[in-house]
Amino acid sequence: MSANSFDARSTLQVGDESYEIFRLDKVEGSARLPYSLKVLLENLLRTEDGANITADHIRALGGWDSQAQPSQEIQFTPARVIMQDFTGVPCVVDLATMREAVKELGGDPAKINPLAPAELVIDHSVIADKFGTANAFQQNVELEYGRNKERYQFLRWGQTAFDEFKVVPPGTGIVHQVNIEHLARTVMTRGGQAYPDTLVGTDSHTTMVNGLGVLGWGVGGIEAEAAMLGQPVSMLIPRVVGFKLTGELKPGTTATDLVLTITEMLRKHGVVGKFVEFYGEGVAATSLANRATIGNMSPEFGSTAAIFPIDDETLNYLKLTGRSEQQVALVEAYAKEQGLWLDPAAEPDFSEKLELDLSTVVPSIAGPKRPQDRIVLAEAAQQFAQDVRNYVSEADLDEAGKESFPASDAPAVSNGTPSKPTQVVAADGSVFEIDHGAVTVAAITSCTNTSNPYVMVAAALVAKKAVEKGLSRKPWVKTTLAPGSKVVTDYFDKANLTPYLDKLGFNLVGYGCTTCIGNSGPLDEEISKAINENDLAVTSVLSGNRNFEGRINPDVKMNYLASPPLVVAYAIAGSMKVDITTEALGTDQDGNPVYLKDIWPSEAEVNDVVANAIGEDMFSKSYEDVFAGDAQWQALPIPTGDTFEWDPQSTYVRKPPYFEGMTMETSPVSDVQGARVLAKLGDSVTTDHISPAGAIKADTPAGQYLTEHGVERRDFNSYGSRRGNHEVMIRGTFANIRLRNQIAPGTEGGFTRDFTQEGGPVSFIYDASQNYQAAGIPLVILAGKEYGSGSSRDWAAKGTALLGVKAVIAESYERIHRSNLIGMGVLPLQFPEGASAQSLGLTGEETFDITGVTALNDGGIPETVKVKAGDVEFDAKVRIDTPGEADYYRNGGIMQYVLRSLIRK
Repeated sequence: MSANSFDARSTLQVGDESYEIFRLDKVEGSARLPYSLKVLLENLLRTEDGANITADHIRALGGWDSQAQPSQEIQFTPARVIMQDFTGVPCVVDLATMREAVKELGGDPAKINPLAPAELVIDHSVIADKFGTANAFQQNVELEYGRNKERYQFLRWGQTAFDEFKVVPPGTGIVHQVNIEHLARTVMTRGGQAYPDTLVGTDSHTTMVNGLGVLGWGVGGIEAEAAMLGQPVSMLIPRVVGFKLTGELKPGTTATDLVLTITEMLRKHGVVGKFVEFYGEGVAATSLANRATIGNMSPEFGSTAAIFPIDDETLNYLKLTGRSEQQVALVEAYAKEQGLWLDPAAEPDFSEKLELDLSTVVPSIAGPKRPQDRIVLAEAAQQFAQDVRNYVSEADLDEAGKESFPASDAPAVSNGTPSKPTQVVAADGSVFEIDHGAVTVAAITSCTNTSNPYVMVAAALVAKKAVEKGLSRKPWVKTTLAPGSKVVTDYFDKANLTPYLDKLGFNLVGYGCTTCIGNSGPLDEEISKAINENDLAVTSVLSGNRNFEGRINPDVKMNYLASPPLVVAYAIAGSMKVDITTEALGTDQDGNPVYLKDIWPSEAEVNDVVANAIGEDMFSKSYEDVFAGDAQWQALPIPTGDTFEWDPQSTYVRKPPYFEGMTMETSPVSDVQGARVLAKLGDSVTTDHISPAGAIKADTPAGQYLTEHGVERRDFNSYGSRRGNHEVMIRGTFANIRLRNQIAPGTEGGFTRDFTQEGGPVSFIYDASQNYQAAGIPLVILAGKEYGSGSSRDWAAKGTALLGVKAVIAESYERIHRSNLIGMGVLPLQFPEGASAQSLGLTGEETFDITGVTALNDGGIPETVKVKAGDVEFDAKVRIDTPGEADYYRNGGIMQYVLRSLIRK
């Protein structure tokens, strides 16, 4: 019940229904606030309790100084939580473990129950093992159930054991697309109140829903658990970057081109920890599908959120996707009543401003390893010729002729490009040649683009025109189609476009993330062997949002993001060496060259298919019984009861050790003495580098563990699917095949030096960690800039903590990972401004003492602590940014804090 200090409680009549609302205009200064801060203001008005959320907090937000640096802490209470299965399984495992811990501490296990609606979509487990055939989808689903039966049984138990927890079963769609098409409310109703729909999600691309006017962002699983259990998210009132859109996109450009342009601009500007909000008359000209695509990429430019206000386009989308008349009417009435409706001419207060004329956007791709590295399509082949030199051997460079390739100039494609033509004899007896730059994966995947019917239809029309001219994909290209919802295949079928995609090998492989998260499945054995034996720098082209090193496929070194129609084009071209804007993709039946412009559909053609093939009935049909699942899901046997019956033989779901030995009283935090460095890392180390992801190899600690537990190699599955087993996950932390630990030069992957042994021999990180922990030696990580960027992977923090790491010292952090480290009781520290491990002369062989941490026991947060590393001393900035985070750290982590709080209630 709100304290209602501002007399903001009121009613809103919509048709026959009456709702309680909290009026924003009761707070002085609210009218000039950006849309996103108005949503936060309503949240505070409605949840004001006089303790955690006070009238002063509300006044501070109403009086927001757009130019000030964030300093005012507020408590944001999201309306709901959304999860995908990779991150959601550990959440439910932790909730089940908390129930047992509560019982052991003398409390009521039933208190551990989501207090906010929580929805989990199983979308990360399908792997594109089978492709290019009519039954690929069914085969992949059967393999998925075979591999994940234990996890799915556990989630089905969770659906029955916990209130307010729903599961969208496998084979339905991708979490973010299901969110915008069905789960998002835009305006929430509960207990007779109407208020803005807000959320946190256990996937960084939760921000896709920002396109629908819903404020939400990605958090780690540990933060999401706390939100599910009624804990507000502690945050500083952020700076808000206004991004003005003007004009309209030119024909021939796509949402992908737009979003890659925005990503490049915002990453260059610097928006980490800030909200981005789009405004101006160009917003009205931006389709909801394009808004969602932009929102989805928010983590790629580093912002917390990237939001669009509500307008007629929002309402049209809600109608199209089958929301009720009353819901659509409520969204319109509420937004207009509360000043949340888009005014294209308005200029709210913003901290910073950028502007983009949509007509200046040109066809683009991004790569070979970061989403912000945009390449104009017309220069892609030229740029590849330059970039590939970073991925080939010295011998290949010598062969290409170093002198013929001036590094300062963009080279001609034929001048000095490394080449190693390699013959492949395929399983069917056909013979072909691959080289550096061969496109071995062409994937239409991920929520980013498959939610956007314009680019999906464009891809299908490119396929249609290509097939009609007799073109086909190259035999070395693995082609996959993994849409974000069943609606996509419905409108492909209705428009009679499916046969053309199938003909090019873009058969349906699953409704899941697949390639974008490393579930691309294996390449054909003969192709994989040729690549690895000849150390070829082959490529992938995907319509996803992430192209980090080692992410897409272990055989593929260079990865490019592109729009779905360009994915089809590159599958036909077969190589990044081909300039698809000027060179022929192939020849037609009469031997005439066929160019991209010959098969590129017009805007009118795309719009005509979208208008005639997509209807409200498709969405209603797809989502009418979305939580029930198919017969295979419903047939899964599940245990009953408040607490879970752990199977001691399970290699998928195990009870984690977080609460072992826990008491109701906290222990004082202590300084870190005599620590050794587990890893010394460079810039842009992502959560993909830290968190276990992708395939599990037999000769790794995780592979050895599974082998020892009787698991056949063919059944190893992925790290993501085994996130409910901490034993597997600890062994895979910092084990990414592209991780370069500077303590162990010359190695790639999960290696370090073990200084518990004489001479500090090179060792697996997991094995060294076990030796350090047995010897009672704490560990630290040293890192460069943007440490922990990428997905909101809770295991990047959980694994770090369970390896015995007590502190991380980095040059800068990405928001989610820094927060997650605190949530697991790991201290995030920052080198002094302008300093780094390198500038301080740290080798990683030093012994570290960190003093001043104990000041946290006095209730405040020290600005710095003293670090002594060998002969080097410096003051490190403490990156515990809010009092709430300090409470979590003092409790040993967020889960321990929540557990103690709930028992005391």
